[in-house]
Amino acid sequence: MVIELLTSHASVRKFKKTSLTTEQVHELINAGQHAASSHFVQAYSVIHVTDTTKRQTLAELSKNPQQILTAGAVLVFCTDYYRLETAAKLANQTIDYANAESLLVGSIDVALFAQNVAVAAESKGYGICYIGGVRNAPQEISDVLGLPIGVAPMFAMTIGIPDEANDVKPRLPIEAILHENNYDANKYDELLTTYDVTMNTYYTSRNTNRKNATWSSDMATFLSTPRRTHMKAFLQSRGFHFN
Repeated sequence: MVIELLTSHASVRKFKKTSLTTEQVHELINAGQHAASSHFVQAYSVIHVTDTTKRQTLAELSKNPQQILTAGAVLVFCTDYYRLETAAKLANQTIDYANAESLLVGSIDVALFAQNVAVAAESKGYGICYIGGVRNAPQEISDVLGLPIGVAPMFAMTIGIPDEANDVKPRLPIEAILHENNYDANKYDELLTTYDVTMNTYYTSRNTNRKNATWSSDMATFLSTPRRTHMKAFLQSRGFHFN
């Protein structure tokens, strides 16, 4: 049952205008908190955006108006070392999170936390969509949400009753992902050529946003130039200096 739920995931970008209650949001957050956490630092916080004006601003800054303005709940997931600084002060100590490892720990923690929330939401019949567009304007969004130094928004998630049904995208074959004992760099030409045919069939026949493309061509275009190059300076301004 759980595996069927996981393998049926498809992003939902249009929701019925029915808000989740505070109790429903708390239930999902509680499920998220039970994800694994490196050394139990729990280096994450989430902002539930209920204010209409803030939600409108978030929609504009992230360039995701449809998802954010129709969702039953909008959550912004943040890496958070401010709370850990406060905990250290209570113990009459200081912490140093201005290093690459701490950024990785916080990023991994918040991703695991959010994925638990996503699975919990889908188990309740809700649809979800991750919003990486939060990183389009991280400083402005930090200002809107009142985030202190030590806290950085990583992505948002919209949750709600689906008002659309999207097909599940075919994933890479397991053989392309799974290696036994040693990394096998010789199998990709054949596997990716076959996968490109699969994805082209999907892209040209799906319900919406049809296009004549392959996974390889899409990834080459997507990664051909650096994206969101402002993120390094922004993270440094939040206290993450990659030491």
